[in-house]
Amino acid sequence: MWDGPFYRFKRDGYEIVFVPSAGEDLDEVCDVDMWVVRDDGERWSGTVVTLDQVRRLMDRHREAGEPEGDYWWYWDGLIVREPGLAAMAKVIDGLVATGDYESVLRHIGPAEPEEDE
Repeated sequence: MWDGPFYRFKRDGYEIVFVPSAGEDLDEVCDVDMWVVRDDGERWSGTVVTLDQVRRLMDRHREAGEPEGDYWWYWDGLIVREPGLAAMAKVIDGLVATGDYESVLRHIGPAEPEEDE
């Protein structure tokens, strides 16, 4: 469901929050920032990228003569096969079910309270 700039998948005990670009087809998203937010407020963040998108980015860097054309890395990234938020959420659900999300994603702690609170 949409919540401002966020697209949320509510689950029992947690939710997955994606930040797709405005107007982006949610079934075609291939590169997106996201969070897993547990009901206790603890959060893990990451960027989900499709394998095809990694190839496109590497090809672009190679054509520009940049070293990143020969490798790809990022420390809070998750590479998946299929595009689309639903497909990505399915992968993340699997990571949550096994507890692997705590290793794959970056723990960022609970949300900071607003100054008004």
